[in-house]
Amino acid sequence: MTGENLRDAPPELPIFVPATRPDRFERAARSGADCIIIDLEDALLPDERPPARAALARILPNLCPSVPVLLRVNAATTADFPADLDLLDAGGTDGIVLPKAEAQVDLRALRERLPRNASILALIETPRGLADARTLADQADRLAFGSIDYAHTVGIDHTADALLSARSEIVLAAALADAPKPFDGVTPGIDSDMPVERDAGRAAALGFGGKLLIHPAQIIPAIRGFQPQREDADEARELIVRAEGGVSRFRGRMIDRPVLDAARRRVAAFDRAEQRLAAIRAGSASAGTDRV
Repeated sequence: MTGENLRDAPPELPIFVPATRPDRFERAARSGADCIIIDLEDALLPDERPPARAALARILPNLCPSVPVLLRVNAATTADFPADLDLLDAGGTDGIVLPKAEAQVDLRALRERLPRNASILALIETPRGLADARTLADQADRLAFGSIDYAHTVGIDHTADALLSARSEIVLAAALADAPKPFDGVTPGIDSDMPVERDAGRAAALGFGGKLLIHPAQIIPAIRGFQPQREDADEARELIVRAEGGVSRFRGRMIDRPVLDAARRRVAAFDRAEQRLAAIRAGSASAGTDRV
């Protein structure tokens, strides 16, 4: 995938599901998310992990969701890590989410251990991980920002201003590796659409290619956040029409190739989001009150 195609790729929205809640797996896959991440790390207490792994070993081979399934394992330095990786041999998953990714050598070793075609999503959650993000982006299939853990580890507020430089570095690392745009971190609140939509909008502006979610109620506001504003899409449509008619200036701006390409991407992004929202709403209506 070339850099140009990566810029045009629609945003993706993976959703976390606790490994202790297999009853939620299928419904999460039907929620409108692009991927489900079965979580063996933060969502579980230490004594919950062994029985959860035993249950997953039985469930995963028979799991046939409509979207990819990733497994968030525990960090490579933990005692749980080897047993977590063994679950991939059972089948039913498409790869792993590696928390607190820090060392390129760990990713290379992990690649050799994983089944063929299994993907690695590397979570940047520590100062060392951020410092080595550019080398990690060369080894992982995609980067993601664990903003809450990162803020806690560094000792800074979990705010947009405090995390701006870290987010920008992760986006730059992915771009330098000609890799897919990274995922931004989760928004903790689920009682209101506003924080998720706001955070997704900021992520889109910074160049992220999606956002990690923790609840199906966050999917629609996240799509809206990544979607261009309607007035901006309408203006872009008008610019395209003028340019195709031979006009070289539009509302005081020169219409050159980058401006025209940006307008086309904006219109395409708006239309894709509208189609996705319509599909999710139609699915919700047919499913009645079925929620994860």
